[in-house]
Amino acid sequence: MLTLHTAPLLRRTPDGEPLPGQAVLVGGDRVEAVGPLAELSETYAGVRVRRWPGVLGPGLLYDGPLPAAPTPRERVHALLREGFTAVLAEHLADPSLRAAVDRSDLLVLPAPVVPSLHPGGRADLSAHDADGTCIATVAAGRIVHRRA
Repeated sequence: MLTLHTAPLLRRTPDGEPLPGQAVLVGGDRVEAVGPLAELSETYAGVRVRRWPGVLGPGLLYDGPLPAAPTPRERVHALLREGFTAVLAEHLADPSLRAAVDRSDLLVLPAPVVPSLHPGGRADLSAHDADGTCIATVAAGRIVHRRA
């Protein structure tokens, strides 16, 4: 099923220029298109639309040991609550932590890369409000965190 994710502002990279009136079309675990909301809405009439407040952008890369928590699952959830959708393999030596990361659909990378939104890329998104609080995290096209 296709889903159009939009917010008042969209960044294609974490430090990119925030652009108004843009959206990301997601199909399965991939980005199908990134562009003007009006054009995507017209081209894909009837598609499900998720409207997020604040700024929508790519999911973030967590470059460090995962936060401390009582269980591996809670360590992973701490990242998802902040908009992180990728971690570095070097921080996942513990098999139970690696299993929790794999179950969560976090992307495991061998080296740092700059996250970006582009057609054909993995559908990893995060939405943040004006004060930087994460509103929603989408990993591989699936909403894995939504602020209540």
